[in-house]
Amino acid sequence: MSEIAIRVNEVSKRYLISHQQGNSADSLVGAFAGGIKSMFKGGQPVAKEEFWALKDISFDIHKGDRVGIIGRNGAGKSTLLKILSRIVKPTTGRLEFEGRMASLLEVGTGFHGDLTGRENIYLNGSILGMSKQEIDSKFDEIVAFSEIEKFLDTPVKRYSSGMYVRLAFAVAAHLEPEILIVDEVLAVGDSTFQKKCLGKMEEVSQNQGKTILFVSHSIETVLRLCNKGILLEKGRIKAIGSMNEVAKAYLDTNTGISSKRIWDRNDKHNPGGADIRLLSVTIHDHQGINKEEYDVTEKIGISMEYEVVKEGLMFTHSYNFYNEEGINMFNTHDTVSDFRKEIRATGVYSTTMWIEPNLLAEGVVMVGVAAIKIEPFTILFHEQNAVTFTVRDAMLGHSARGEYTLGFPGVVRPLCAWTTLKK
Repeated sequence: MSEIAIRVNEVSKRYLISHQQGNSADSLVGAFAGGIKSMFKGGQPVAKEEFWALKDISFDIHKGDRVGIIGRNGAGKSTLLKILSRIVKPTTGRLEFEGRMASLLEVGTGFHGDLTGRENIYLNGSILGMSKQEIDSKFDEIVAFSEIEKFLDTPVKRYSSGMYVRLAFAVAAHLEPEILIVDEVLAVGDSTFQKKCLGKMEEVSQNQGKTILFVSHSIETVLRLCNKGILLEKGRIKAIGSMNEVAKAYLDTNTGISSKRIWDRNDKHNPGGADIRLLSVTIHDHQGINKEEYDVTEKIGISMEYEVVKEGLMFTHSYNFYNEEGINMFNTHDTVSDFRKEIRATGVYSTTMWIEPNLLAEGVVMVGVAAIKIEPFTILFHEQNAVTFTVRDAMLGHSARGEYTLGFPGVVRPLCAWTTLKK
């Protein structure tokens, strides 16, 4: 275990779900109502159903790894973190750890409501095995990071959820655990503090060699923070490896698409119709090389190939761009090429649109493609989720963020011209 921080061997977690036989209620309220009735009337017999939240999970996490755990809702992510944090016992399997662990899974994890913020800092430090002198040396940093100095001597049961999270994260990140486990509890905090937390996690993992396990629904965030990834699906490991590979597997699981896609012109499900058929869409760099990932400083091409089946059409092309949250980043259509106003002969055509460097923000980008007849306005075909690719920063060795270490909000991130004058 010298180089391994966490070893998980065939871990499973089973829950027993009760069903009231003869109760037709299919809602949560109905289920509770049936349970209350049974307390007083005896009710119908209760049937038990096994539900495996995790099944035969095995992996090793090495010291210094930054592991992103992703998957759809109900995949088992939170259950896994609770088992790793020793909050929940596995039904079967074995866990091994090396080093002190701090976890932040729910608001107020590890806090005692009747104790003040100050007292809870020392309580958590003691639980981690730190001496009072060690906690004293970190105390001022924790208070400054959490921004709750005015409420330091107030019982934490009177804190807002945001104050809880700020103090809990500050304690977990500053009391020098070898392993830090963080769920999406950070979503409770404001966006400024979330960025501050991500910056701190980058610092403790990359500069101090700490091991981090992080659950997030944001592919952009885990790609930026994590070097390893685990994809869970229905309680089992679907993919494990580099964060890039796992993020791609997650996207493929949800969309079934990648950075290049080919359609059969004779397939009845082809996006086109009797007049035009979509043949392929490809994402590529300036050399024409198809890739899954691109640096923010790279020029990115999107090429679409199609066949005009019916002569006499006049149409233009359109691309739509969405991020992993489904937000429409921008749309573009051809208003400059000569072909947009020409009547097309039958045959195969190719059109390419270029995204200039330093425009897209980091993250996963979905691309929709369309061909649109101009007069009268008619959509000849529209494939909303045609291809996808990932944008990263510093793939080419130099961050376009400069010395700024946190993420940039927004769906695009253009490099704008600046002029400063002293008057």
